[in-house]
Amino acid sequence: MKLLGRNEPCWCGSGKKYKTCHFDFDNKCNLYRLGGHEVPNHAMIKTPEQIEKIRESAAINIAVLDYVAANIKAGVTTELIDQWVYDETTRRGAIPAPLNFEGFPKSVCTSVNEEVCHGIPSPDVVLKDGDIINVDVSTNYHGYYSDSSRMFCIGEVSPEKKKLVEVTKEAVMLGLEQVKPWGFIGDVGQAVHDHAKKNGYSVVREIGGHGVGLEFHEEPWVSFIAKKGTEMLMVPGMMFTIEPMINMGRADIYEDEENGWTIRTDDKSPSAQWEIQVLVTEDGHEVLAY
Repeated sequence: MKLLGRNEPCWCGSGKKYKTCHFDFDNKCNLYRLGGHEVPNHAMIKTPEQIEKIRESAAINIAVLDYVAANIKAGVTTELIDQWVYDETTRRGAIPAPLNFEGFPKSVCTSVNEEVCHGIPSPDVVLKDGDIINVDVSTNYHGYYSDSSRMFCIGEVSPEKKKLVEVTKEAVMLGLEQVKPWGFIGDVGQAVHDHAKKNGYSVVREIGGHGVGLEFHEEPWVSFIAKKGTEMLMVPGMMFTIEPMINMGRADIYEDEENGWTIRTDDKSPSAQWEIQVLVTEDGHEVLAY
């Protein structure tokens, strides 16, 4: 980070002099950088005004997932879930962020059983008793982005699948406990990985969390197999998702060659994922979307 003159306007746009705003912040970051750590650049730090707009987007994201939670059941097609998400998002004045993103054809990702992520809604996929499904909703509200997902158990789910869903949520919460200023993203990754491994599960390596807020996908990358004390420094104003994909079997995955999107477990074992969007604050964290 290039340090400004003490009396110059701060880079954050607050209008304050640098010496009374982010001077000490930047010096602390530079000390970590000189110690060999990866530190965020200024573009990753959200301003109070931006955070407030992202909160508005997140409120819509939560409401849409609440609607899905109230209506999802056996006999529902994933195509109908897509229609719910589109209707509930647009009637609130927002846009489903996945729609046409890099060619994705739908408004939401619906990943069933062995589908790890990026499942494409279809009229041919009918939820049945015993299924588990991840519904991943992302919202663009006036150019501000939110992103979260939930797992749903359809009807009577086997104890094995139910445990996978519960342990994955527990892993997210344990990762969240590690989110605090001047810690490291690897602290989150190790907490998640340790809990999954303790329960006999594996964590997907190739896909992780990401920054979000001003764009759908931003830096930093969030690995859920990282070690404590590694990866990027967490600082106030950073925002990212915690969204581990945890498999009942091996961690190996593959991409559907036909649609170019859907990721599945290589051994056909079930996979679960919960996603929350979190802000690093001065004294800990704030969950924006869940």
